[in-house]
Amino acid sequence: MSRDLVEHGLTWSWTRTRVARNMADRDTSTLVAAVGRKIVGFAMMHFGDDHAHLNLFAVKPAYQRGGVGAEMLRWLEQSASAAGLSAIHLEVRLNNVSARRFYRGAGFQDVAVLPRYYGGVESALWMARDIRVRTASQST
Repeated sequence: MSRDLVEHGLTWSWTRTRVARNMADRDTSTLVAAVGRKIVGFAMMHFGDDHAHLNLFAVKPAYQRGGVGAEMLRWLEQSASAAGLSAIHLEVRLNNVSARRFYRGAGFQDVAVLPRYYGGVESALWMARDIRVRTASQST
């Protein structure tokens, strides 16, 4: 799925070996979404000292806009928050308008454009979301 949905048109950097190595990393969570026995989405997020980094995230086109991605992202955010992290960071292709809209709808903000980030040929948008819980007394 990564090759088809995330890295299409690029040199394949998330090889089976790299994915397996990240899945074995105790600081990385791998999440799979299924409908029945059919895998329809996945995510891989690394938990750092202060923030998490969403390395891979995809939902098959037939299941997009149906809540699968939102539910996966909600689970990842809750996990990062429970781990005491302050934010989640990610990169998305600059020309992937629907993904950028999805992340903005989930509260992510644009941080910076990263020229030629993907394989030296395609730019990325670095996005981040503060996941710290604020109480009413903290916001006044």
